[in-house]
This record gives sequence, C-alpha cells and structure tokens, in this order.
Amino acid sequence: MISPHLDEEPAEHRRFARYLEGLEAVAEADEADLVAAVLRDQDATMADSAVGRHLDRRAADLLTGPRFAAWAQTMTEVIADRDFLTLRLREWTLLRTVALGNPWTAEELTGATDWFQRMAATTQIVTSPKALRLLAERGRTRRVRNAASRQLRHRDQPN
Repeated sequence: MISPHLDEEPAEHRRFARYLEGLEAVAEADEADLVAAVLRDQDATMADSAVGRHLDRRAADLLTGPRFAAWAQTMTEVIADRDFLTLRLREWTLLRTVALGNPWTAEELTGATDWFQRMAATTQIVTSPKALRLLAERGRTRRVRNAASRQLRHRDQPN
C-alpha cells in the first residue's frame, strides 16, 4: 500500500510554482517588493531559481526599451547580496549594450559566462558583426564559436 503522502508534491515545489505565477503577474510598482519577499524564502536555492527565471523573462521583455535601465537599477538593489542573480543581471545589461550598439570591450565578451556567450551567439539579440566575429574566433566553447560563425554567414547572405 502506498501512503498518500508519498504522492504529494514537496512544499518547496509548490512555493516555487506560486512564486513564478506571482512574479509573472505582478504589477510593475510591486515587483521589487515581491522579488525581495521571494528572496527571503528559507530555501535560498529555490528562491534564487524563481527570481532568476523572472529576471530572464523581464530582461528579455525590456531589453532594448527605455524602461530597462531603471528596472535593472531597481533589481540590482534588491538582489545585491545574491551573486548569481547579480551576475545574470549584469550580463543582461551587457547584452543590451551590445544590442544597442553602445561601446563594449573584447574582454567583457570573452570573459563573460557560457550563458552570455550562447545568448549572444544563438539569438537575434546581438547583430553586431564585430561582436559575432569576436565570439566566432574567441568564444569559450565550440558551440558558441560555431553559432557565431553561422550568424555571420547568415547575415552575409543576400536576401
């Protein structure tokens, strides 16, 4: 006989799902408070994961728009003591910099995480031939180098 308690979803899984739902629906004015509340959860790994997903979704939505900078500043203050989240937001900001054609350095791109380099090389966010050439030549992984090379070839093909 199987106990009915074995089939129950763990409490942290239920909280994670509720956090994701809440973060997706939160009003902009309440976002920082909700993110801070999630980060106070007793399970720091789960909380970081929920907030990380939220940051990825919101950053992608706001990336090239005028509200990104203010949003990123607010989130930076809320997540200041979370190394992973701070790094992720910093890399979203770097993606924005490159996407908008603002100045960046080779060291920023080549020193960035695998996640950043994959995002830059495999999505349509980065269209800078200079950035793509750098990643094609000096990307950390073969996957990044190949993806950046494909993006460059695709850009160079006549329509």
